Amino acid sequence: MGVGDEALGLCPKPRNIEGQKESQKEGMRTYLDHNATTPLRGQARKAMAEAMDVMGNPSSVHAEGRAAKLMIERARVQVAELIGCLPTQVIFTGSATEAAAMAVAQKHKHGGVFSALATEHDCLGVWSEQPVAELKGLKALVAVSAANSETGIVRPDGAVPGQDAVAEGQSVVSDITQMAGKMPVVYGGARPAYMILSAHKLGGPKGVGAFINLTADDPTPLLIGGGQEQNRRSGTENTIGIAGFGAAAAAAAQDVASGRWEEIEELRNILESALAASEKKTIFVGKAARRLPNTSCIIAEGWKGETQVMQMDLAGFAISAGSACSSGKVKASTVLQAMDYDEIQAASAIRVSLGLETTRDDVLRFADAWRAKYDKHQPRAA
Repeated sequence: MGVGDEALGLCPKPRNIEGQKESQKEGMRTYLDHNATTPLRGQARKAMAEAMDVMGNPSSVHAEGRAAKLMIERARVQVAELIGCLPTQVIFTGSATEAAAMAVAQKHKHGGVFSALATEHDCLGVWSEQPVAELKGLKALVAVSAANSETGIVRPDGAVPGQDAVAEGQSVVSDITQMAGKMPVVYGGARPAYMILSAHKLGGPKGVGAFINLTADDPTPLLIGGGQEQNRRSGTENTIGIAGFGAAAAAAAQDVASGRWEEIEELRNILESALAASEKKTIFVGKAARRLPNTSCIIAEGWKGETQVMQMDLAGFAISAGSACSSGKVKASTVLQAMDYDEIQAASAIRVSLGLETTRDDVLRFADAWRAKYDKHQPRAA
């Protein structure tokens, strides 16, 4: 940390990250951007600290190596239990983005064409070769997310998209990054061919993800030359990060099972009701649809999303204007435009995403602060 970092505002005093619901103290910030990344869970921190004391390379056959390998295999089971697959189907990667690239690399097994819906995250959307509507019955690998990261919208049945979500002869890769750890991962008809997810979206560390292979064939690896992950992803495994991922997955599964996210959904609804009471023109994207319990995408037409983010940041609240990988770019949301919102509306959206440590006081204070900024904006907009 540089000497001047705190003075520059680069190191704001963080909100507690262990999940305690204590009152906000003067000078502390309120973090409402959990879809971008989540606070590190205490369970993950503990598992990572234990892994730091294990010196062995997990590919080595001696006792030290076996100890490291055991940690990885334990985590593999924990991730598999969270998402309802076999441990052998879990391949650890450096991120969900790497897992997405790995999924795209399998397109030769599914007709040689990769396509993504216009609402997909950029990690998959950037690879799309032609619109899904133009496939015209061709065999293809198609990306269909389980939950949209900007709007929180999920399918009406809450299930992970599978074969039933695309045309006959097409296969699905589903991004479950936002769903996993916030709601049960369930499957409707046929499962997708592949899934991707990331540790830091559910209380694990940044820099570790997973590619889930639900097919009968071993995937073609992107990285070769080491033979790790049973020859499916070469490179010495990030034992520390993987241990944290597994512990976070186990804790997240318990939270989902115990109904903790239902409490967060109530807070999300309180937030939207408070904002709607002050400004009837406010649009809550997907309000009538089934959504992630913590996510609210809010459009205040004519008030630029990046301006809202900056003003709320100065007021002590961390939110975003879209997915974390694109929110730093000043542009209208392509996701919202694909949902038929016009360019002005798409440029006037923010995303508020709550976490397990969020309190009723947090959302009501945010609503008050947002309304105050909105009222000041109105005369200038007029």
